[in-house]
Amino acid sequence: MWDAFPSGAWVDLRTGEEARDDPAMGHKWPAGRTVRAEVLIALLLGANPAEPGQVAGLRLAGARIVGELNLSDATIGAKIHLLNCHLAGTVSLADASVKGVRFRGCDIRRFRAARCTVDGLLELDASTIHAGLRLDNAHVTGQLRLGRTRLHAPDGDHTASESFKQDSRRPFSEAERHDRGWDRGLWALWAGGLTVDGGAFCRDMVAVGGLRMIGAKFNSGLFLQRAVIKNAGAHAVYADHLTATSLEFSAGFTAEGTVRLRGARVSGVVSFDQAVLSAPGRCLHLSHMQADELLLWPASISGEVNLAYSRVGVLADHPSAYPGHVRLNGLTVESLRGPTSLADRLSWVGRDPEGYRPQPYEQLAAWYQRIGHEPEARRVLLAKQRARRATLRLPSRVAGHLLDFVVGYGYRPWLAGVWFAVLLAVGTTVFELHRPVQVGLDERRVFHAFLYTLDLLVPVSVFEQRGAWEPVGWTQWLAGILIASGWILATALIAGATRVLRPSST
Repeated sequence: MWDAFPSGAWVDLRTGEEARDDPAMGHKWPAGRTVRAEVLIALLLGANPAEPGQVAGLRLAGARIVGELNLSDATIGAKIHLLNCHLAGTVSLADASVKGVRFRGCDIRRFRAARCTVDGLLELDASTIHAGLRLDNAHVTGQLRLGRTRLHAPDGDHTASESFKQDSRRPFSEAERHDRGWDRGLWALWAGGLTVDGGAFCRDMVAVGGLRMIGAKFNSGLFLQRAVIKNAGAHAVYADHLTATSLEFSAGFTAEGTVRLRGARVSGVVSFDQAVLSAPGRCLHLSHMQADELLLWPASISGEVNLAYSRVGVLADHPSAYPGHVRLNGLTVESLRGPTSLADRLSWVGRDPEGYRPQPYEQLAAWYQRIGHEPEARRVLLAKQRARRATLRLPSRVAGHLLDFVVGYGYRPWLAGVWFAVLLAVGTTVFELHRPVQVGLDERRVFHAFLYTLDLLVPVSVFEQRGAWEPVGWTQWLAGILIASGWILATALIAGATRVLRPSST
């Protein structure tokens, strides 16, 4: 290794047999495959400089590295490339500046790179990290690769394999389990404030513990297709105020625990296409988020969805995306897409756990109006009034039921015409059979049952029939009912027209 470093040559200690080269079994490797961490540190800090005309680099495969690989605060000009190595101690790049770091297919106790600057690629593809990965406030100018990586939260009692425990130089201490807020080993990845200029590719990653990425910036997107995050009862992904060009929680992405993106800013697509999401309470917390497009087409989802106060350009969803409560108050959407019927949409806006909220109804009605579907918009606004009615006191509820029954709160004015026609037909028939008597006998008048009934129904007498004829017997009650019904219909029509013509209000 000492001789190979100045020219960047590979040192390959693998046998070529898959079982014997498994890094998880590195504690059983012979002494001939053992390299002390202090030797690697000395090389990376310039103990054996590059040969003239050569680029120095650490390229090592199939080695068992013992000791702590502590490069904190260092400025490293050589690239680091370890392949299928077993690292029993902690790898620390905290506050370091490096050209490129690649640990592929390695078995690592713990990886710490807080506030590290990687001028190039940071790769941990297919590696296993037993006690957590820390990248908080790190800056990666190239890509971050965690494809097929297995991450475990820093809790040695249940996350480290038995072979790894046997190879550890010392047991996991209580301080390590709770180091700077690792929350009893709940976080497999601690990456608050991380900035990745290239893409962050975490496809097929498995994490036992949550991903904490508050305030992280993924300038070329974060891709978690087929990743599996298990942190049941807590947060699978905690990424408030995250910034990204796109977020892919899709193609079989599985989260046992809450996915929280509160206040995230995504200039492209946030996709949960074919994701599997479950949590005992809130499953998706996407409130106050801004995104050009949100795809909610999960394969399976269990738990509450929170979209409150978010701003989404296009929301493409499916009824199955909302199996339980959904919070929509304050959500603004420019366009809705998906095989969702009006009935599904009405169920969608009416499932807030805190009860009636007017804004989701108004937002949905406004969208239907923008696309020219006026009947659907009226049905949404009618549903809004019916939902609001349940929050009123008894007298207002009674008046609301009457207004709904007569003219559908003004959104079904044809109902008034139906009632008017029915009453007119009944009155005409009855008064034709049981004619009223003439009030004044000094002039000769001709009785018309139709005009008489019409005059009773219209609040203001038009045909002068009401004052000229007096109903007799039980028909007096019918006349009174017709007069009262006329006033009710007129009042309902005026109230409904006022409600339809004025801007929507709460």
